[in-house]
Amino acid sequence: MAAELIAIGKIVGHFGYKGEVKIIPLTDFPERFKSLKQVHINYKGQISTKAVEAVKNHGQGWLLKLSGIDDKETADQYRGSLLQVDETEVYPLPEGSYYHFQLQGLKVFDKQRGFLGELTDIIETGANDVYVVESASYKEILIPAIKQVIVSIDLQAKTMLVDLLPGIIDDEG
Repeated sequence: MAAELIAIGKIVGHFGYKGEVKIIPLTDFPERFKSLKQVHINYKGQISTKAVEAVKNHGQGWLLKLSGIDDKETADQYRGSLLQVDETEVYPLPEGSYYHFQLQGLKVFDKQRGFLGELTDIIETGANDVYVVESASYKEILIPAIKQVIVSIDLQAKTMLVDLLPGIIDDEG
């Protein structure tokens, strides 16, 4: 199975006349642009790979000179395109932390109830994320992503074990 592409930035325009593109980071690790050697550009659903020839910090964003983009007209055609990397190239997170794409699709099991369903979405709140689990046995289940509830995550087995707090699922239902 091919690695999934993960967006790390968006082209928002050109800079100068030599084909540099302005990038707004879509990553928690914008410093990653400094060591970027190549990037995939998702241009209207078409994926192309470009070598990164130069990188400069520019205000809140970055300027990138990419191979094959040598004038402002060509650079401007890529406005709105996503810069992506293979999921194998994402920055490693501390143990116990996960990227959303790693969690979506996990099979969720509860210690008491067994299989609940599949994690289909993640809602970001101010305090903690909330995992949305689609279930055949229950209505949509909203599980707070807190240590008291999430027992374990096994990315290899694509499973999550939870110990639901009272009231998360109405068993009387």
